[in-house]
Amino acid sequence: MLRPFSVQSLRAVFFDFDRTLSDTRLDFPELRRRGLAALASFVPVSGDGSMPMMERMAEVLASLEPDVAAQAEAAALKAMEEVEVEAGRRSSLFPYAKDILLSLRERGIASAIVTRNCPQAVYAVFPDLDDYCACVLTRNHVKKVKPDPEHLGLALQRSSCLCGEALMVGDHAMDIEAGKRAGTHTAAVLTGEGSFAELMAVRPDVMAPDAGALMRGLGLL
Repeated sequence: MLRPFSVQSLRAVFFDFDRTLSDTRLDFPELRRRGLAALASFVPVSGDGSMPMMERMAEVLASLEPDVAAQAEAAALKAMEEVEVEAGRRSSLFPYAKDILLSLRERGIASAIVTRNCPQAVYAVFPDLDDYCACVLTRNHVKKVKPDPEHLGLALQRSSCLCGEALMVGDHAMDIEAGKRAGTHTAAVLTGEGSFAELMAVRPDVMAPDAGALMRGLGLL
């Protein structure tokens, strides 16, 4: 594992949640099916699967009048949340998740959860999360979710640190892209859907088998 940045300079570490700190496996085809079905109650929608659901929904909503868009968005999010919470209730934290957050706190390093998931699903897996992490940023907290830099920008603001003082950790290429766009250091972990080749293609600063190994390799656990 390479260490291309000074660990001593870190003031914050941001974590994706699903497949980074928890074993949550979302059924993305089902989530997409239910979300699009809810949108279709308001406007004809194609089943094009080339775009992630949040971005596809934003595209559809942009074509609607504001009042109708608000209703369609609420219906789609409710349908998606059902899939996400169902998955959360079947999931558990990886065994090192709490130790990582406690270790960072002891070192005076802020931590944040930055996820496209809904808060209900996150807390279904980690009910006492607020006892371990003071900053939890789900899609409900921002207008544009990662990889848009707004999501990590808010994490930087809440953590009172500069982008060069933060590390973004995730299992998906989208997490690495988000970190790069926000200007943070980036670390990829191999516990999710992203293969070694896919993650290497987006050039993370660091790669490790899992978040526990990553933090131990950086001397933070």
